[in-house]
Amino acid sequence: MMGTLFLFPTTLGDSLISDVLPDRNTKLLATIQHFIVEDIRTARRFIRKCLPLAAIDEMTFFVLNQRTRAEEISSFLQPLIEGHSVGLLSEAGCPAIADPGADVVALAQEKGIQVVPLVGPSSLLLALMASGFNGQSFAFNGYLPVQLPEKVKVLKRLEIKILNEHQSQLFIETPYRNTKTLTDILTHCSPGLKLCIAADITLEGEFIHTYTLKDWKSRMPYLNKRPAIFILYK
Repeated sequence: MMGTLFLFPTTLGDSLISDVLPDRNTKLLATIQHFIVEDIRTARRFIRKCLPLAAIDEMTFFVLNQRTRAEEISSFLQPLIEGHSVGLLSEAGCPAIADPGADVVALAQEKGIQVVPLVGPSSLLLALMASGFNGQSFAFNGYLPVQLPEKVKVLKRLEIKILNEHQSQLFIETPYRNTKTLTDILTHCSPGLKLCIAADITLEGEFIHTYTLKDWKSRMPYLNKRPAIFILYK
């Protein structure tokens, strides 16, 4: 009998485990010895926070990131085929959402391996919940292009979808480019559009506010190096 692939959400920052994750997650975590992770140090730190007495040195970690070759991923599932459960961890939030773990889940589904998603924080959904925007129709667009001409093209395309399809448009940015991206949005999008900025979600300095682009120009927040979600709507 094959093992189960458990999808373990992690905290979005330095918050208490008890504040954002149910007890069931910790209990299941204690039963697993094989993990697929983006970064071993981060994963070990998270496991130690959940299970202070865990024998982490006896655990096996498979690293999955942008440098992992497709042919390597299949080997990560070998413990599952041998009957051992495996935990998939994201760097922050829910695995397989804007996360390379989706490739592991896809392969597990192809092989008929049971996949169990566990409850935990998703910065995308939490931001959308608090934005006041359309939660019936929305799209996550990942990162905007770095170069301004391409970025403006994408922003204009998203603006058309907002106006014609009434669809909330979510995207993220590398934290050190937050301020530049916000400035580009305020410069090149219609001032009547609304923007929700959600930063440091679930953390002590949580910041979630929605204003028109016109109003944001006089309320520029400090976003440097802060994990943030941007949502545009009308």
